[in-house]
Amino acid sequence: MRHTVTLLPGDGIGPEVADATVRVIEATGVKIEWEKMEAGAEVATKYGTPVPDEVINSIVKNRIALKGPLATPIGGGFASANVALRKRLNLYANVRPVKSHPGVKSRFENVDLVVVRENSEDLYSGLEHIVVPGVVESIKVITETACMRIGRYAFLYASKNGRKKVTSVHKANIMKLADGLFLECLRRCAREFPEIAYDEMIVDNTCQQMVMRPEQFDVMVMENLYGDILSDLASGLIGGLGLTPSANMGEGGIALFEAVHGTAPDIAGRGLANPIALMLSSALMLKHLGEDRAGHQIEGAIEKVLAAGTTLTGDLGGTATTTQITDAIIAGL
Repeated sequence: MRHTVTLLPGDGIGPEVADATVRVIEATGVKIEWEKMEAGAEVATKYGTPVPDEVINSIVKNRIALKGPLATPIGGGFASANVALRKRLNLYANVRPVKSHPGVKSRFENVDLVVVRENSEDLYSGLEHIVVPGVVESIKVITETACMRIGRYAFLYASKNGRKKVTSVHKANIMKLADGLFLECLRRCAREFPEIAYDEMIVDNTCQQMVMRPEQFDVMVMENLYGDILSDLASGLIGGLGLTPSANMGEGGIALFEAVHGTAPDIAGRGLANPIALMLSSALMLKHLGEDRAGHQIEGAIEKVLAAGTTLTGDLGGTATTTQITDAIIAGL
């Protein structure tokens, strides 16, 4: 079977890690026709928007996209291209599997958790305005529809993937109405899946527990802003964002798989970037497409290279170039 996939290389090191990932996928033998599109900071300067309509149309048509990192200005400039993609494509669930890798030095060796983040609302949606000079109001919107949707997704994910427990993360002790609604919905979802254990944890305590006993977590589900922060924290437990895949899932089968690390402009174009995060995201994409064997092949080859420890990029303590680590992973297939 031949698949058509929208490819968004992204900004900074994005084109380098995207090219490396395409090479690895081609080495598995899976037939993919790439529809390459532009999005991000450079596109915003040319067209006035970081996500032109043709990008959205391509993803809607193909139903699947693979995306490199996109730059977002801090404190000004254009709105986040990542948020725009999630909103316009209704990608309501962000899924970030976080698992320890042999050969990668980190503070823990037994991390195996999945962060499920509600992607469509909450403070992270960027609904804010100036009330009067010197006073800004940001609006946190939480709806029953979105909470039930992400809750059911988390429990279905746990059930389909042999996971035993779902933990909902909240701040309902303070935001009693907004986070209280989130908890109420998650409890209703939990009653639909009695075979899956369910517990709840306040977000600040969750941060402490994650850096003390991460082995206690299995599937974690949370609102948008908490998910953005805790998913990065979780990545730090296993060696960083360069080793963590990510998927954004929407209704109707649309899915976008991405690297969630930064654009690293300081090393862009120098052949030093670590492509593993996007490669692992592509493995998730292949499984989503029904190409399970190839997805597992890529994951296994990456594990071999990391365990050997002889061909690692600078962020992993080595001196290998992007091309060298890609060659090693292809050899590992």
